[in-house]
Order: sequence, then C-alpha cells, then structure tokens
Amino acid sequence: MKNNVEQRRTVLGWGGGAVLAVAVWALALPAQADSVDLLAQFMKQARSGRADFTQVVTSPTRAGQVTRTKTSSGRFEFQRPGKFRFDYRKPFLQTLVADGQTLWLHDVDLNQVTARPQSQVLGATPAALLTAASDLQALKADFQFTPEPAQEGLQWVRATPVQREGPIRSVMVGLRVSAAGPELAVLDVQDSLGQRSLLTFSAFELNPALPASTFTFKPPAGADVIKP
Repeated sequence: MKNNVEQRRTVLGWGGGAVLAVAVWALALPAQADSVDLLAQFMKQARSGRADFTQVVTSPTRAGQVTRTKTSSGRFEFQRPGKFRFDYRKPFLQTLVADGQTLWLHDVDLNQVTARPQSQVLGATPAALLTAASDLQALKADFQFTPEPAQEGLQWVRATPVQREGPIRSVMVGLRVSAAGPELAVLDVQDSLGQRSLLTFSAFELNPALPASTFTFKPPAGADVIKP
C-alpha cells in the first residue's frame, strides 16, 4: 500500500498534479508575432477549453540509479478565471478540481479526498500561469516571460517565477500554429527539486460551454477528507 501511495504522489507531480496545467487557445495571430505575443493571445481569447492529456513525470537520479519515469493520462477542462478539472484515467482513477476557492484531490482507490485553499497552493504555478489571470500583463508581477528558439515545429516561451524560492524553477510553453490559429501543445515544467513534468495535449476544444457542475466537487460518502 505504501508503494502505491508514493506512486500516486509521483504521478500527480508538482503542486498537486498537473495543477497544473490548463490549455489556452486563441484566434489567428499577426504574421510577425513572436512566441510571447502568441501566449498573450491565448490569455486574451480563451475563456474555457478541454483536451486529452498525457503526463510524464521524471524524477532526478543519483549516481548509479536508473532514470525513473511515471506516465499518466486523462481528460481536463478549464474555465478562466481559476477553475479547472483533471480526470486521471490511467494508471489510477483520480480527480483534481479547482472550483475557484478550493483545490480538491480525490483518489478513488484510496477513497481519500484532500482539500486545500486555492490561494495557498497555486501561486506561481502553471495553473496560475494559464488560468488565474485575465491576461498576460497581469502575470508579469509573478513571472518573467522570454521567447525561446523554435524547435520540433513549436514556438516556445519560457516562464520563470520572480520568486526563485518557490516550488517551480521554470515552465516551457510549447505553442503550435495551425490553419485555425495557435494551440497549446506542451507544458514542460521543471521544479526546484529537479523533477520534470512533461504534459502534451490533444483533441483541443476552444471555448466550449461547460456546465457549472464541471467544477463542483462533493466528497463521496464515507471518504476520508483531509484538510492540511
């Protein structure tokens, strides 16, 4: 049981799981727009979205150790500002819901729920980067944004937290420009302990009408509810 619990924590990775991570989609950009402009358009245009995701968490290794990776996948939905939902389907059934006030994590197999105030746990995280603020300018108090060279068919932006003592070292945002406009393709997160969480996204839907119940969570009957 102990190993299973540790594996679940590893799968969820930084800041309570891909909390992380939420896609943003925009309209077509001017031909000369750089990658930071691209991200600004995401922030401006996308009010809601949903996509499938795959997350690969790589833990730092010591001399003589084999690199350890954990892969998970599922579905996520978001509605700005401040609401998102991750439904992990593999390898464990888990649900992560941010309702605007509380961040809920439900481990189905353990029948355990953890509840934390969003204001205390998100901060300068990928979740805040892409869901909390109304535009990119509002995030510049918490992040520095730097365009990176294009590679693998993507345009890249590096977001570095202003407060260097936090849990996140940097976030690389990979953006793909399609005929319909730009789309988020990758989030590559490096934390302060050397762990890497790589999220890739597919089957995006831009600005779908999401019912309010999507971001409502009620602990199941009999669940062990933990409020750190």
